Amino acid sequence: MAGKLSVFENTYDEYIAQIARVDFRSLEEKLMVRTEGAGVIIPLFRISYEVSKRGIVDPSGKKPSFDICVILCKYLLLCPDVYPTQNDWVSFRDLKDAGPLTTYFSHDVERAIAQGFSGRLDDLKEASKALAGYPPDIELPYELAIQFDSLPRIPILMLYNDADDEFPATCSVLFERRAERYLDPECLAMVGALLFTTLKKLGPI
Repeated sequence: MAGKLSVFENTYDEYIAQIARVDFRSLEEKLMVRTEGAGVIIPLFRISYEVSKRGIVDPSGKKPSFDICVILCKYLLLCPDVYPTQNDWVSFRDLKDAGPLTTYFSHDVERAIAQGFSGRLDDLKEASKALAGYPPDIELPYELAIQFDSLPRIPILMLYNDADDEFPATCSVLFERRAERYLDPECLAMVGALLFTTLKKLGPI
C-alpha cells in the first residue's frame, strides 16, 4: 500500500509542478473557471476546488481524492487552444480512444446506476436534483432525462428507464463530443464514476 501511495503522490507532485507554470487568467474564458489570488477555482459536480502551485484543496481546505485531483489538473493542462463546437451527444464508446475503457464505463457507471436505483426512480430523481441536475433542451423518450454540469465545459446527459415486469432498469450516460478535447478517456471515465458515487451518496443505495 505504501508503494501505491508513493506512486500517487509522485504523480500528484508532477501535475502540480506543471500547474505551477500555467497562466490561469488565460484559461478563465476558455474553461469557465475563476482566478482567485494565486490559484484558480474549478467547480466539479457543484463543489468548488482551488488549484494552485501549492496544491489542490476542497472548500474545507483538505486535499480531495486522487481521481478528483487528476480530473482537475487535466482539465487545466489539456485546455484546447480553439473552442471546440461539436456539441452532439455521444456515448462514451464513441469518444476518441475510449475503446479500452468501454467495458469499465458500461459496468461501473451505467450498469451501476441502473442496478443501484432499480425500482427507485423517485430516489434517483431526488438525488439528481440535489446534484443540481436540470432538464436537457431536447425531449427524449425516457422516464428520466437529466443533464449535469460535471465541469464547466463538460456537461453530462443521463438517460434512465426504470425496471418493469419485462425489462431491467437501464441507464445511458452521454457526453458532448467536444468533451474529448478537454479530457482524455481515463479522466472522462473517472468523471462518469464520480457521477455514480455522488448519486449513490445523495440517494443511498
